[in-house]
Amino acid sequence: MCPTNGTTSTEPASVEAQDVFELHRRGRIAAEYPRLRRLLAGLGDDELRRAGQLLSRVDPDEVLRTHPETSVVSVTVTGHSTVSGLVAPLTAELARHGLLLRPHVGDFDSYVFDLSDLGSELYASGSDLVVCLLDADVVFDEVPVPWEPADVERVLADKVRLLAGIATTFTSAGKGTLVLNTMPLPRERAAELTGHRSRARLGAIWREANARLLRLVEDHPSVVVLDLEPLVGDGDGVPLRDARLAAYTKTRFSPGLTARYAREVAHLARGLSGRSKKCLVLDLDETVWGGILGDDGIDGIEVAGSYRGEAFGAFQRTAKQLASQGVVLAAVSKNDIEPVLQVLREHPDMTLREDDFVRVVANWAPKHENLRALAEDLNLGIDSFVFADDSPYECGLVRHELPEVTVLHLDGDPALHAGRLLADGWFDVLDITADDRLRPGRYRDELVRKDFLDSFTSLDDYLRELDVRVELAPAAPGDLGRVSQITLRTNQFNLTTERLQQSEVERLADSAEAEVLTIRSSDRFGEHGIVGVVFVRGEGQVWHIDNFLLSCRVFSRGIEQACLSAVLEHAREQGAREVLGRYRPSPKNGKVKDFYPRNGFTAHTPGSADSAGTLAFRHDLADIAGPPAHLRLTGAIGAFGPPGTVTTEGNRQ
Repeated sequence: MCPTNGTTSTEPASVEAQDVFELHRRGRIAAEYPRLRRLLAGLGDDELRRAGQLLSRVDPDEVLRTHPETSVVSVTVTGHSTVSGLVAPLTAELARHGLLLRPHVGDFDSYVFDLSDLGSELYASGSDLVVCLLDADVVFDEVPVPWEPADVERVLADKVRLLAGIATTFTSAGKGTLVLNTMPLPRERAAELTGHRSRARLGAIWREANARLLRLVEDHPSVVVLDLEPLVGDGDGVPLRDARLAAYTKTRFSPGLTARYAREVAHLARGLSGRSKKCLVLDLDETVWGGILGDDGIDGIEVAGSYRGEAFGAFQRTAKQLASQGVVLAAVSKNDIEPVLQVLREHPDMTLREDDFVRVVANWAPKHENLRALAEDLNLGIDSFVFADDSPYECGLVRHELPEVTVLHLDGDPALHAGRLLADGWFDVLDITADDRLRPGRYRDELVRKDFLDSFTSLDDYLRELDVRVELAPAAPGDLGRVSQITLRTNQFNLTTERLQQSEVERLADSAEAEVLTIRSSDRFGEHGIVGVVFVRGEGQVWHIDNFLLSCRVFSRGIEQACLSAVLEHAREQGAREVLGRYRPSPKNGKVKDFYPRNGFTAHTPGSADSAGTLAFRHDLADIAGPPAHLRLTGAIGAFGPPGTVTTEGNRQ
């Protein structure tokens, strides 16, 4: 490893990089793999690329022997060119997020066979992600010499049709996510045309083809297309390719672009593994506005009217944009609450207003204590928080006290705040649903419920007054995207942590042997929407609950007991003799380990578990507890027989 400051030393520059180098030297990377998440977070781009070279030499199975709880992402890389260079940076990027890469690399220029034949090794690997690297030579290798824009247009049209067919084949396989990318046009290819009008024609043809590639996602839910143009054209000036690497090794992307590509894939993998962040917590002074409110007063803070003020305004617009897509926005500031609320309510130039935040916390308590209390009030895991602050002291304290929180130090120029917030795609998900856009409002309602609870001395009295209503019903076609998202993002009440893409959910919903049941809930304060899902499968007299998931927003209200009771009752009415369920442990779902035993199930194979620690449970349907008395349960579940109406008592008529 080498420094990034231009010196000739072979030692890494930062303390964190030196620690990674030392772990490698001592052969301790596998043994101390969990440490890497924090060490890699502080590395610059060059150091991270070098760290990836070291980490990619470690056998994933060696890591799992010591840390079996580590989440593994299996990735197959294929393409038209030499693609093995993606493995090292992708290993480092996934390690930054606590994930472990299990790579498979296809042969040179094997992508058409790999992806067109369902019997290929690519499909046999069952990878979570299949990354197909596409570059301009996919086209220009088939263009005659000399060539005209019309020749490029013809080959491009053939390639887009080919890739559309590949996307259809991959979707039919029903496993994993296919990652394609747009193909940036190399400058030297355009420069081969001496006429400016010809270059313009080529640019239009090329961009139209890339647009068709990007639109593949509209008809293929298992496909993601990364747009590489913003990565190449970003302010850092990352080159598209290295001429010598392209000529001598057939590596078509530069190391810098390959690293950025790996980062985008890692963001996608993080989201598919249920690790996207949910809550953005902002400091206020010198973060949301310029100046110190307590010293400068409401008229003295900067949010407009100057270059610096406009930079803070731009950052506010970025935060508001994120919140509009389901990111839960909160503020934690060392200030008095009254002037803070006055700014948010009355300052004419503020973009962010009080209603944009689910909660504004302004006091003089340590910020890590406020963050911990906020997580408890929102019923969110503290590891789902991103905390942004300009103070190195506050950032360091939160990192020390709450290492699960992602901390962004927004020091220096406010013009850089938005870029730093967006650089790591902390809130990236596969798709945005209508339910996502309603999430901030629902969390605001949840805080109202929390305040309502605090007014009661008895939890039973609170639940009775809350007037919980639950609907359990087969998923409608329009629900399947949200159902997939629940499997991808729910971690705590998720009995198996099996992640399903939308195409996989669609296949289950269409199956005659399975049922996908959605759980909706509401109460006196409003609608929650779809908050859970139960996957049920019938095999004669034996039914299986393949998974049961519930949003953390509605924990501890009896919803899970009511829905389980309805499923068991329906199974018995349809002639089943027993219902089997599984619990597979993960780092975050320990609170539901005893869900089945608490609800009348017994160990199906006492004292045994598979290599993943999965436990099997059985219910003989002899004695089924009814739903809690404080809620109303309605709906129709016709999983393997005629549908019935679910009533509060758990019976169907």
